[in-house]
Amino acid sequence: MSIPGPVGELPLWEAVMNTAAYTCQCTGQCGRSHTKTGKRCDREHGALAAVHGGRILLLAAPADPAAMTQPVHRLVTLSASALAAWCPACHDGARSRAAKQQRATTPPPPDTDALFAL
Repeated sequence: MSIPGPVGELPLWEAVMNTAAYTCQCTGQCGRSHTKTGKRCDREHGALAAVHGGRILLLAAPADPAAMTQPVHRLVTLSASALAAWCPACHDGARSRAAKQQRATTPPPPDTDALFAL
């Protein structure tokens, strides 16, 4: 049984998946070490996630997790060379870690109460 990609079989998604051999390309950016699988996630597109987990559907998302925090209108302009194949678990982990890092390094907004001080 063939597991389809996104609706419309997008050529960009197919290019990313062909480069990745339809396997998640995470090498620990998600926070897991993937030591049992040679330090790279071994989840494949269409494989069963677990006994009751359903099938894995890989995502084409930025290869650099820091770019995952950009607005969607910027993400859609990325080329295939800037994208990687991610399983949903690794993508969520990498995006969460990147967002946490961004919050830690972004200065807080100025105190808005000063605008209304008399």
